[in-house]
Amino acid sequence: MLPANSKAHVDCVSRVLRHAERLPDLPVPNLILESWRRSMEQHHLDPGSLQGPRILSQTLLKECRDRADSFLRIAGEEVSRLHGRVRDADYCVLLTDAQGRTIDYRVESTIRSDCRRAGLYLGTCWSEGEEGTCGVAAVLANGVPVTVHKRDHFRAAFIGLTCSAAPVFDPWGDLLGVLDVSAVESPDDRRSQHLIRQMAEQSARQIENAFFMHSTRGNWVLRAHSTPGYVDSQPDYLFAWDADGHLQALNPMARRYLQERYGKLPEHIGEVFDLDRLRAAADESPQHLAEHGLHIRLSVPRRAISVAVPGRAAAEDARIAEALRLAVRVKNRNLPVLIHGETGAGKEVFARQLHEMSLRRDKPFVALNCAAIPESLIESELFGYVAGAFTGAERKGMRGLLQQADGGTLFLDEIGDMPLALQTRLLRVLAEGEVAPLGGARRQAIDIQVVCASHRDLAALVSAGEFREDLYFRLSGARFELPPLRERQDKLALINRILDEEAALCGIGISLSDGALECLLGYHWPGNVRQLRHVLRYACAICNSETIRLEDLPQELQGGVHRREADEHVFSPQRQELLDALVRHRWLPAPAAAALGISRATLYRRVKQYGIEMPRAKQGTSGSG
Repeated sequence: MLPANSKAHVDCVSRVLRHAERLPDLPVPNLILESWRRSMEQHHLDPGSLQGPRILSQTLLKECRDRADSFLRIAGEEVSRLHGRVRDADYCVLLTDAQGRTIDYRVESTIRSDCRRAGLYLGTCWSEGEEGTCGVAAVLANGVPVTVHKRDHFRAAFIGLTCSAAPVFDPWGDLLGVLDVSAVESPDDRRSQHLIRQMAEQSARQIENAFFMHSTRGNWVLRAHSTPGYVDSQPDYLFAWDADGHLQALNPMARRYLQERYGKLPEHIGEVFDLDRLRAAADESPQHLAEHGLHIRLSVPRRAISVAVPGRAAAEDARIAEALRLAVRVKNRNLPVLIHGETGAGKEVFARQLHEMSLRRDKPFVALNCAAIPESLIESELFGYVAGAFTGAERKGMRGLLQQADGGTLFLDEIGDMPLALQTRLLRVLAEGEVAPLGGARRQAIDIQVVCASHRDLAALVSAGEFREDLYFRLSGARFELPPLRERQDKLALINRILDEEAALCGIGISLSDGALECLLGYHWPGNVRQLRHVLRYACAICNSETIRLEDLPQELQGGVHRREADEHVFSPQRQELLDALVRHRWLPAPAAAALGISRATLYRRVKQYGIEMPRAKQGTSGSG
């Protein structure tokens, strides 16, 4: 039997949903009412349920946090700052990803146990489909800041909570996550949360701006505000464009400003501002643009390269770019895609790019690494389970990844490590388009596209009897090979790009010495792009200046490159001059040779003489440029 307050809540929800049109005064705002209606009619949730939210397994939580690594590191300082402002009033702060999964939080030790019992904890899942109306779910559904106060919540389990939440968008207008400030106890009046909601909005904007600046360091960036004192610290508008003036990124307010002023999003910054006038004011004190009513400051790109955010920008390597182009066409014809490549080569990044460029870009992208989860847990993570399905199961059961990916893309990384018995179940789901959770008899229709990846040769596994042949043919509608880092044509740009991303988190500009850069270019990278990022993160952490030198790199790299001298300071002057010219001209042979006053043939001869490895030499393209 339900407690009295829970029963009263159920009666209220039922009455409002039945008679909303005839009620003179609704007890909840329209946004909450629509969420109640979806929770009841679409998600079939029980408003009287007293169970807490689903909590991710430690393995899945780690995967979610790993995928959001840059976002977490950039947001962490502001999350802590916001918590410092609200903790004395017994509020906690949660940061979720774009699916509503809590990937970071701050809470005082004195209220930690109360918050955990209420579901305010790391790894909790707050999507509307699972938990009904709540702060995070309302932001996910509407993309605007919101307060969901006490009995605004759909499920009785949460009617004691107050949650004020705000969206955090990336520079391309997609949702990065949700910043939520919640308390277990608060006054009954919703208006008491007005200041808390303002704080959440302000901090969400600070995180957006920090992520924007981090993601666009290779571009021209314009900061603007109607008041000059806020241009640097709290700009309202952020615009980023490349060397040709093409707009690359906008923060939400800049996006709205352009839409309202021009009725569309211009493609070129010259359609909005006088480009010559802007560049003349680069890196100077804030300038006033009277015609726009804005005070602005323009920052020049530290390097003239594009910046890639995982899952967003396409690779500069021609083979990867072509593979991505073809994979999008294949996926949009509802054919499965199989990605093959060495561990760390960027298979998940490729899969995310593929999803975001496909027709299902607005639907979920759900990933599972079959090699990172114990064999005993893969089945429950993939298919989910009903309450009481096995010892240790969550009381309310759990939706599996197949259901979570409904309408979108399911990415199965290291599919070659999936147990044979589970391959059979997966094959049945793909053939029938239906899934049943563990312990459940009811089957649910699902519509998913599967993208798989493996560093192993699946055809060889089929021959060895370790992988089902029928599943292999169903998954390999088209196969795409990702080259290892040592063979990539864009190695130099990739090094610079990742260095920019890692240096941005240190708050200072960091460059590479010629010796360190040559070492990175010549290394064989058995761990591929993942290893490169870890190496640059390590070097940024230990270097004592704004230049990473050879001795700042891990020892295995210093010993892994064939060098004529062990010390970067004893190269011949002519070798150093040659290396300087190549680095200065981004390893393009023609301009480097022109700067030295020699022919390209002479340049190549000296490159070979001094043992300098050109970034594109392995592809046979070192003569270009």
